Formats: sequence, structure tokens, C-alpha cells
Amino acid sequence: MVSNEQRRRQLAREKFERQQQRREEARRKARRRNAVIAAALAVVLAAGVTAYATGALSGDDKKDTTDAAAPETSGKPSKGPDPCAKPAPGSPAAKTWKSEPEMGIDKSAAYAMDLKTTCGTIDVKLDAANAPHTVNSFNFLAGEGYFDHTKCHRLTTSGIYVLQCGDPKGMGNGGPGYTLPDENLKDSKLKGNVYPAGTVAMANTGQPHTGGSQFFLVYQDSPLPPTYTPFGTIGAEGMKTLKKIADAGESSGAGDGAPNATVVIDKAAVAKS
Repeated sequence: MVSNEQRRRQLAREKFERQQQRREEARRKARRRNAVIAAALAVVLAAGVTAYATGALSGDDKKDTTDAAAPETSGKPSKGPDPCAKPAPGSPAAKTWKSEPEMGIDKSAAYAMDLKTTCGTIDVKLDAANAPHTVNSFNFLAGEGYFDHTKCHRLTTSGIYVLQCGDPKGMGNGGPGYTLPDENLKDSKLKGNVYPAGTVAMANTGQPHTGGSQFFLVYQDSPLPPTYTPFGTIGAEGMKTLKKIADAGESSGAGDGAPNATVVIDKAAVAKS
């Protein structure tokens, strides 16, 4: 006959084995997720005028199918205080155009972009010489108020480290109605297939020449193939703002989701300097 003490030990052992199995399954899922991030970055960063190219992430981010590590307990991760201010009154213009705007910038001049966000200013030095189509488009869109009152809809905190913005819909599948050619993909800064911290680059659908209005801001060195047009460098103030946003984390707990911080671009402006 099994004694109460023996039964208690058996139950404890079985519980421990179940915990070990769950932890091992979580580790396997984490490895699969990292493989997906490394091998399918076009999905993670898919943007522009169409929905995500492979469908692994839905346009409204309701479901993440990248097999994130399972937590020990159920439920969403806890969310701390929002470090950012309330957005300014207004709503996105959501305009579209049939074609890329005519070249209106001086390729030999210096341009800067200021993103006045609810979390602070993100200052960007634009590279008109090496990415003229992209900078010209941003100059045009900012002048049209296209980015004003738009959410930065995605924060990635695992594998790559970026904040993605530029979609008036705030869902990851919006764009200006036209696409841009890839530029500056042989930039010497992209050594070893790494986009260094401080880079601003175009998102795309994973296909050549499919950039639109969505862009990502790199807050930590990120391994990425050189297929995303780098067109600017973030200043010191901007990096502080990005750190605040990144430190607040993202909502899914899986390393890729909406920022916990309320990141809204109140006003975007491009100026010749």
C-alpha cells in the first residue's frame, strides 16, 4: 500500500516533470521564434501599400503566430505606467496619391526631420544625397501633414530592435498610394548585415521597390539583410526618446507588438538646413 508521504512525493515529482516539460517546450518555441525573426524579417517589418506579404502577422496584429515562448502563467504581461503624454487633438489625414511626387529637393543640400511625438522629439538627419527619392517623399508627405496624429504601431524587442511608424491606419498595412525605389542599400554603415543603432530605414513588403510611407527607427544594433533603404540618422535627443519607448516594452510579451507607451507623432516636419 502506498503511504500518504509516498503519494505526496509522487505528486510532487509529477508536478516537477510537468514544469520541466513546459519549460523545454517554451525553449523550443523561443528557438523557433528566433529562427522566424532571422529568416523572415520581411514579415516582421512588412509594410508599404499592402498587408504583410506572407500573412504570418495579420494587418491588425490581433494574432502573433511566430511561436513565442510560453510563459509559466497565463494572461497578458503586466503593463506599467505610460511614460508618454496624451496625443494632441486631431486625426490622421489618410490621404493617398496615384504616383510618387516629383523631385522637389536639392540632392546636394542637407535636410533634417523632426518628429514631435507624445514621448518626446525624435530628430533625424536625412541623407538626400544617397536616398533622394525617399527623402523627397518624406519632405512631400510631411508638408501634406500625412504623418501628423499617426501612431507608431509596432515595437520589436527580440532579435531586432526597432520602432515602426508611418501608417495613418496604425495597423501596419497603410501607405500613401505609391511605392518608392530601393536606395542606398550598399551604405558602408550596413556592415555585416547589421543596421546600427540610430538608423532610420524604410519598411517594405519583402519585395524590391515596395517602400511607401512606413519606416522603422533602430534603437539597438539589429541584424537585418540590406534590403531596407537607410535614409537617415537619429540624433542624441531622438535616441533618448526611443529608449524611453523601448524601456516601456511591447504589449504581446512575445517581443513584437504594439508599444506599451502611447507613441503618436503629433507633428512631422522636414526642413532644409
